[in-house]
Amino acid sequence: MGHLHGVARHSRERRAALSGAGTASEKPPTLRAFAALIGLGVVFYGSYGLANWLASLRSDVPSIVFGWERSVPFLAWTIIPYWTTNLFYAASLFLCRSAHELRVHGLRLVFVQLIAVACFVVFPLKFLWPKPPTFGVAGRLFDQLAGFDMPFNQAPSLHVALTVILASFYLPRLPRWLRAPFLGWSLMVVLSTMTTWQHHFVDLPTGALLGYLIVWALPAEGRSPLASMQLTVQPDRRRLGLRYAAGSAVSVLLATLGGGWLWFLWPAVSLMLVAAAYLLIGPAVFGKSNEGRIGAAARILLAPYLMGAWINSRLWTWRDPDPVEVVPDLWLSRFPARAQLKRAGRVVDLTAEISRPRWVEETDWRSFPCLDLVAPDPQVLQNAANAIGHVRPGEPVMVCCALGYGRSAATIATWMVINGKADDVQDSVAQLRRKRPRLAIRPSQLAAIQVASGRG
Repeated sequence: MGHLHGVARHSRERRAALSGAGTASEKPPTLRAFAALIGLGVVFYGSYGLANWLASLRSDVPSIVFGWERSVPFLAWTIIPYWTTNLFYAASLFLCRSAHELRVHGLRLVFVQLIAVACFVVFPLKFLWPKPPTFGVAGRLFDQLAGFDMPFNQAPSLHVALTVILASFYLPRLPRWLRAPFLGWSLMVVLSTMTTWQHHFVDLPTGALLGYLIVWALPAEGRSPLASMQLTVQPDRRRLGLRYAAGSAVSVLLATLGGGWLWFLWPAVSLMLVAAAYLLIGPAVFGKSNEGRIGAAARILLAPYLMGAWINSRLWTWRDPDPVEVVPDLWLSRFPARAQLKRAGRVVDLTAEISRPRWVEETDWRSFPCLDLVAPDPQVLQNAANAIGHVRPGEPVMVCCALGYGRSAATIATWMVINGKADDVQDSVAQLRRKRPRLAIRPSQLAAIQVASGRG
């Protein structure tokens, strides 16, 4: 969450225009925000109460508890940060800077509520031990909570999911000096779900996963990755997508073993999203920007896969980690390290699964996300080749993917044919193979190069 940055007003207007949102001057009227608050309140209390009532009708509602949780103290005062979620929730609707932003934020709050309640109905859980008596201000706050709450509605924690969504809303608005305190307070809110004896531990990470899924599916800017869903017709994408789906299913089965195995829910979600990338959505799953940054929600949800992809890129290339110069000042590379970036004036990045390092600021970075091990879209390949442009002496261009064997090589091959550096696609690949013997360009990628270079 902490990577989100505040933006200037003119940047907000430009992004709003690109997303069809209008400009920041089209601030939603207070009446609309008030109507949204009332509507969301009805949805919250109606659906939350319904799930509680349905769970109360069951003769035996289970609990998922780790033994160490009995040592978690009851801290009555932490009901105060717990309740502040309500204030941040209500205020957020009146702080939206456009009608589009209010719509997206409202949809996030509706969907997180409905999905969490659906989970509460399908597999209700119960908090295991009763709360001790409370007094004073804390006691009154607990009494208000008990007026509509019951010891059900546990996993995923709706409170934690809302904290994730609210943090993603507020952090871009805060000055830098307030972000760390706000994140600290948000962490206190998350911990308060346990120290007020409202939730067991398993509810917290599952709530965070739900919150980040909602933020990922409903981005503040641009289109939802779900908007581009279309079942692939490419055999290689289907094959890889089904393999990742199988890996996700295995992770789910491991999570059902309970105990520490529950952490396998994280790689299960990560692998299912990768499966969706290959089968339905494409590289938009990774949410990588034109400047090469993967968004926070995608980084967290996909962290198990992203870590594996980075390690894999290093293991496969440890014998030839250095970039190779294809023509003067044009380099073919695996995803570059800090030392290698020093020689690059421009980077053309074909990865979807590796984010531009945070410390890279000066380099002209251009990102064209493509999925690994499958044929890139010919139009994307052509755009990436055009981004290489005219290579000038003393202005080196580095073209990279995870290994430097496939997507980046296909881009340079396309550039070579377009710019007359090779007679045809076969000649360009042959030249590249002499530079990089472990080149791995598949037949489907060759076909994409043919189309992208105008030879198809």
